Amino acid sequence: MAPDKLGLEFQSPTAPMKTHHDHPGMEKHTPMMQQYLALKAEHPDRLLFYRMGDFYELFYDDAEKAARLLDITLTRRGTSAGQPIPMAGVPYHAVEQYLARLVRLGESVAICEQVGDPATAKGPVERQVVRIITPGTLTDAALLDESRDTLLAAVAPAGDTVGLATLNLSSGQLILSEYPLCDLGAELERIDAAEILVPESFVLTPGQARLPLQRLAPWHFDLERAQRTLCEQFKVHDLAGFGCADLPAGIIAAGALLGYASHTQRSTLPHIRGIQVARHGDWVRMDSATRRNLEITETLRGERTPTLLSVLDTCINPMGRRLLYRWLHHPLRQRAILQARHAAISALIGEGAATLALQLRTLLKRSSDVERICGRLALQSARPRDLLALRDTLALLPECVALLSGAPSERLGALCTTFQNTPSEVLALLEQAIAPEPAAHIRDGGVIAPNFDSELDELRGIQDHCGDFLLDLEGRERARTGIANLKVEYNRVHGFYIEVSHAQVGRIPDDYRRRQTLKNAERYITPELKTFEEKALSANERALAREKFLYGQLLGVLLLHLPSLQAMASAAAELDTLACLAERAVALDLVAPDFCEEARITITGGRHLVVEQQVDRFIPNDTDLHPERRMLLITGPNMGGKSTYMRQTALIVLLAYAGCFVPAKSAVLGPVDQIFTRIGAGDDLASGRSTFLVEMSEAAHILNTATERSLVLVDEIGRGTSTFDGLALAYAIAHYLIEKNRSYTLFATHYFELTQLALETRGVVNVHLDAVEHQDRIVFLHALEEGPASQSYGLQVAALAGVPGSVIRQARQYLTHLEETAAAQRPQGDLFVAPFGTVLRETLQAEDVTPHPTLTALRNLDPDTLTARDALQLLYDLVRSARQD
Repeated sequence: MAPDKLGLEFQSPTAPMKTHHDHPGMEKHTPMMQQYLALKAEHPDRLLFYRMGDFYELFYDDAEKAARLLDITLTRRGTSAGQPIPMAGVPYHAVEQYLARLVRLGESVAICEQVGDPATAKGPVERQVVRIITPGTLTDAALLDESRDTLLAAVAPAGDTVGLATLNLSSGQLILSEYPLCDLGAELERIDAAEILVPESFVLTPGQARLPLQRLAPWHFDLERAQRTLCEQFKVHDLAGFGCADLPAGIIAAGALLGYASHTQRSTLPHIRGIQVARHGDWVRMDSATRRNLEITETLRGERTPTLLSVLDTCINPMGRRLLYRWLHHPLRQRAILQARHAAISALIGEGAATLALQLRTLLKRSSDVERICGRLALQSARPRDLLALRDTLALLPECVALLSGAPSERLGALCTTFQNTPSEVLALLEQAIAPEPAAHIRDGGVIAPNFDSELDELRGIQDHCGDFLLDLEGRERARTGIANLKVEYNRVHGFYIEVSHAQVGRIPDDYRRRQTLKNAERYITPELKTFEEKALSANERALAREKFLYGQLLGVLLLHLPSLQAMASAAAELDTLACLAERAVALDLVAPDFCEEARITITGGRHLVVEQQVDRFIPNDTDLHPERRMLLITGPNMGGKSTYMRQTALIVLLAYAGCFVPAKSAVLGPVDQIFTRIGAGDDLASGRSTFLVEMSEAAHILNTATERSLVLVDEIGRGTSTFDGLALAYAIAHYLIEKNRSYTLFATHYFELTQLALETRGVVNVHLDAVEHQDRIVFLHALEEGPASQSYGLQVAALAGVPGSVIRQARQYLTHLEETAAAQRPQGDLFVAPFGTVLRETLQAEDVTPHPTLTALRNLDPDTLTARDALQLLYDLVRSARQD
C-alpha cells in the first residue's frame, strides 16, 4: 500500500497489505481492540465510526474529539493493554444528523460495518470500512444542501499552467480544464468546491489560505496513472474522443479526482460516463472580487439575502434551484445557447394569464430531486423513499409532454423529446415493485409491493394468517380424529403442537409424533404442522431477507436505465429553471436582451433588480457605451446612486449572458468576455494586506487582464492614501484603461479634477447622479445626467447619517476656510483651462513657492533684539494679519 497524508491507501502491486500484526504492542490488546486499531491505522486522519450492535462507537482520541464536536457523552469501556478506553457513540438509526454536523465542521468520517456472520465468527465479527464520507463526496440527502451543488475538485499544477477538474458526485458530472496559474484563485472562487485535492507540494498564495484543501501524495498526480484510470472508467482505448487529449494537466487532475472518489465510495461509479471539457473562453469570466461585489448569491456580509439569486429563485424543485445557481455563476459566451434560453422563456410566458409557465410550475410541484436520486442509484445507496419519489416523478412525464408538445421553442421541444425517450418500463417496474407507502429503510421491511413476488407473498401470508391456519388445522384435525377437545397451539419453548388429553390418546392417527408429555395431556406434531412451523418461525427473517434480495435486484435493473434517468433529470431541472425565469420575467417586468456583434452596451431604463425590491420607488437610468463613448466618468454625491448604477449595469450584462431576461426597457449587448469590479474598501489582515494594498492589487489585476471586450467598474480608486497620491493614481489608472485596455468602463470618483479627462481623451464622457440642496438638506434624484457634478454634498450626507450638528457647523466653517485658502493660492478656474498634468504640476509647485505672509514675518524675526513693548505690538500685528488672511 502507498499511504498519503489523508490515510488514502490504493492498492500498489509492490506493497503488501497491512495487518494488525504489523503494529507494535498490538498483542497486548483485546481481539476486538486489535481489530479496531488495525482499521484505525488505515484512516489516521478520519473519525472511525465502528459499528457495535445498534451504535457506532468511537474510541481513544476519536471519542474525545467527537464528544467535543458533537456534544455527546464521553465514557470509558473497560481496559485494553492495561489502560482504560475512552469511548463515545451515536445510535445507528440517527447517524445522519451527526455526520451532517461533522461534515459542516470540515471533518471526514470512515464508516465501519459488520460484514461477517456473527453465528460463524470465532472472535470479533469481521468488520470493514464500507464508505468514507468527506465534505466533497456527499450523496446522502440528509447531508447535502439541496440548493447548492456539492463539488469535489482537484488541482494539478504544471509550471505556469494548472489543471483543474471538478466532480459532482450526486449527478456524475465530471469537468476538466486548464488555466493560467494566475487565474486559479478566480476559478476556485467560481466553482466553490467543498473539498479540493492538491499535491503535497502545492504552495498556497495569500488568498488561498482558507480553502478546504486535502493534500495527496505525488503519485496520485501521475499522467500515465490518470489516463489509465479514466480509460478504465469510460471503457475506451484513449481519451481523444472526449476532446481533452491536449490538456495533460487537466487529465492529471481528473484522474486524481476520480481515484479519490472511487476510494471513498468503496465502489465503482457507473453514473460518471464521460468528461466535459471547459475551455478558457467558454464563460464570461469574473474574479472573486467581482462575484463578491455584485452580490450574486451572497451579500458582502455573507448572507443569502438579499441577493440576485434570492430575487430570481422561485424554482419548484431543488434541481432547478441548483441549475439557476450554476447559470448565474457561469454566464456563457455561446450566443446560440443563450438565445435558445431566451426563446424558451418567451414561449413559456406566451399570452394571457394561464401561461405555459404557470401550468408547468403547478405540475412540477409534484416532482422530486431525481438528479440526486440517480447518484444514489449509481452507488446502490438509494432508499425506498427515493424510489417512491422517482416513481411519482416519472408518472408526471406524460403530462409534461402534453404541455410542451406544441410550444414554439426548439429548446422546449428538445426537453419534450428527452421526456418521451425515458423508458416507460421503468415506471411500470416501480409501480409493480414498490409498495404505495414503503418504509423509510429496507431493513424495516414493507418495501416491496404485494403480488410482486410469490415467495415473498407466501412468507408474508404466513406471518399475517398464522392464526387462521392454526384454527383451520384444528378444525380439520378434530374432524379427522373425532377428538372434540383437540387443540392446536404455540409457545416459545416448544413451538407449535397439537394437544390431546390422556383419555383420547388411543384415537390419535399414525402420523402424530409425540413432542411433550404433561400431567393431563400429550402434545404432538404432524408433518404438516412441522412444515408450517419451519416456515412460520423463520418467516419474518426470511421475508426480510427476500425483500433485501428483491430490492438489490431492483436497484440493479434501474442501474441499466441510469443514462436515460440522468437525461430526464437534467431536462426536468432545466424546465424548472426556465419556468422560474418566465414567472420572474412577468412578475418583475423583465425583457429579453438583444445581442449584436458590434462593440456596444446600450441599456434603456435599466434597473438594479435587488435594490428596487428594497425601496419604494426606483429611478431607472440608461447606459450607452460604444467605441466613441468607452468610459463614463461618474461624479455626484455620496448616496447619490453611483455604486447602484454601476452594479446594475454589470448585473444586466450578467443576466443576459446567463440566459435570463433583464430589468430594463431594452438592452442591446455586444461581445463581453469579462466583468471586473473595484468597489469598496476592505483589508485582508490574515494575509497581511492593508486596505490600500488590496485596492491596488485589484486594480493591478484589472489593468493586466481587461480587454476591449471587458466591462470594468471602478469606484473611488485611490481613496486609501494621501490626496495627491490617490488623485495621481486615479488619473493614471483611468488613462490606462481608456488608452491601453480600451474596455467598457464605468469610473466613479469624487476627484473632480479627473473630469478634465473628458476634454483631453477621446472616448471619455462625464456624467453625474443628480441631487439638489434645500435648506441645508440634500435630496437625491438618482437620475443620471450628462456632464460633471458641481459638488459632493459631503456635509449634507454626514448630517443625514446623524453626525452632531456642532460637528457639521465646525466642518462647514473649516471647509469655507479651506476653499478660501485654496482659491487664493490655486485659482480653481485654471483647473479646467490647462491640461490636468499641467495643473497638477503647478499645484504642487504652488505649495512650495508661495509661503504664508505670517510665516515669512516669523522667519525674518530676531527675538533677541525685541523689547517687551515691541514684542507685544508684534504679537498684535501678527494676530491682525492672520485674521485678515
